[in-house]
Amino acid sequence: MILIGMFDSPFVRRVAVSMRLLGLDFEHRNWSIGQDFDLIRQYNPLGRVPTLVPDDGQALFESAAILDWLDEQVGPARALLPASAAERRRALKLIATATGAAEKAVLQLYEHAFRPAERRHPPWTDRCATQMHAGLAELDAACVGVDRFLVADRLTQADITATCVFSFASDALSLDPAAYPALRAHAARQEALTAFREIRAPFHAPG
Repeated sequence: MILIGMFDSPFVRRVAVSMRLLGLDFEHRNWSIGQDFDLIRQYNPLGRVPTLVPDDGQALFESAAILDWLDEQVGPARALLPASAAERRRALKLIATATGAAEKAVLQLYEHAFRPAERRHPPWTDRCATQMHAGLAELDAACVGVDRFLVADRLTQADITATCVFSFASDALSLDPAAYPALRAHAARQEALTAFREIRAPFHAPG
C-alpha cells in the first residue's frame, strides 16, 4: 500500500499512526499539496491528502473513508472505532470535534500561505480561530479525569485523532502552553507511544 501526504498533516498522520498500530505496512510518499500537487493528482483528482493506494490500485480519499476501510480490513475485534453503540457514538463525536478543529486550523494557515496580505479578511480568520479553540476546549473537557483512554478501556481512533490534531495545532499555530492542560496531558501520553514517536514530522508551512 502507498500512503500519500506529509506527516505534519493531522489527517495524514492519524491514518499513518493507525496503520502502524494495526500492523499494516505501507510505502510513504512524502508529497506536499503545494509543491507536489500534480503528482498527487495522478492518484487523487482533487490533489488532496491523505490518499491511500491499496495493492489493487483503487485509491481511497479522505482520512475518514481510509480509516473505515482499514478497520474493515482488520475486523471488528481489532478495529480502532468501537463497535458498541454508546462507545461508538462518543468516539465519533470526539473525532468530529477534533477534525473540525483541525479543519479550522488549516484554514487559518491557508489564508496566510495562499492569499496575498492585502486580500486577507481578518474577521474570517478570527472566526476560524474561535471555532478551532472551541473544539479544542471541548476535547480538553473530555480529557479531564481521564487516566488512559477517552473511550472504552483501550486506545481508539478518538485518542489517535485528538492527539494528532492537538499536536498539529500546537506546532502550527503556537498555542499557549498553559491552554488545554487536560488535553495536553492526554496527548503527551499518546505521543510517548512508539507508533506516535515514529510517525511524526516537524511542521512545514503550506506553500
